[in-house]
Amino acid sequence: MKVLFMTTLVFGHKSPDTDSTGSPLIWDWFLNHTGISAKAVLLGTPNTEAAFVAKRWGFDLPEIIADVQAGQKCVIVDTNNPAELPANINAADVVAIIDHHKLVGGLETKAPINITIRPLACTATIMHQMMGDHAGHMPEGVKGLMLSCILSDTLAFRSPTTTPVDKDLAVQLATDLGIDLNGYADEMFAAKSDVSAFSDAELLRMDSKEYAVAGTKFRVSVLETTSPRVLLDRKDSLMAAMPGVATADGVDQVLLFIVDILNEEATMLVPNDLTKTLAEKSFGATVDGDTVVLPGIMSRKLQIIPALTL
Repeated sequence: MKVLFMTTLVFGHKSPDTDSTGSPLIWDWFLNHTGISAKAVLLGTPNTEAAFVAKRWGFDLPEIIADVQAGQKCVIVDTNNPAELPANINAADVVAIIDHHKLVGGLETKAPINITIRPLACTATIMHQMMGDHAGHMPEGVKGLMLSCILSDTLAFRSPTTTPVDKDLAVQLATDLGIDLNGYADEMFAAKSDVSAFSDAELLRMDSKEYAVAGTKFRVSVLETTSPRVLLDRKDSLMAAMPGVATADGVDQVLLFIVDILNEEATMLVPNDLTKTLAEKSFGATVDGDTVVLPGIMSRKLQIIPALTL
């Protein structure tokens, strides 16, 4: 137990994507490199892209933990939302937060901590800035993780969250690694688009966040893909699974946006009057049927969550 508490756990949010899988591994390397015992862990099974990235750069996927013990030292990355963290997080010893999302509130800490939240597209980009001269010591695998996180979170620079800082760092890392940036991004997105092994409920939770609108609780799910037809062919079963997932997760409704990376648009599933009203009021859409295409919508953080209205 003493050994565990002396080691700082580094983790991101539940339903880990590439940034929330890669960034804990990156910060694990940095902390150990600077003399602090650290261990990356996950709060759930990572998506197929994250699993591909870890294997591509020579990393085993971190251990999945269900909760943290009281007093356990932790660094939280890629979120600051208690709903996306272990149930016992406020009893743990959170020593730092590194994030690029809006400040939610609700976390309690045992002492003052280091909080770094910057308006960049990717947590890994912030980590590179925080490393200073130590970034020059990153081994190839860590550079590969960092590049992968940036490409994933920016959708290879198509997302409106992309900043020049993110893009310049990605280009630099690709050059250092001697790989074709666009070709590698295509490999990542192909891995992300392979969802054949996942149930409908798993897909609805795969990349999702909880958000309340006018007292109504939503699970806002986004599936980014270069093959939207594969997901749209499962439309009926995905919508049929929504009520069960909502009940199990303690929300009123699941929202699903299928983001077409190549055509830069999202298709929202519209199973009932509540989602129809939300789509029309939030995005100015005209809904005729059980789906609606939203041109230019690619980012949950910048374009979907802020727009949600009832």
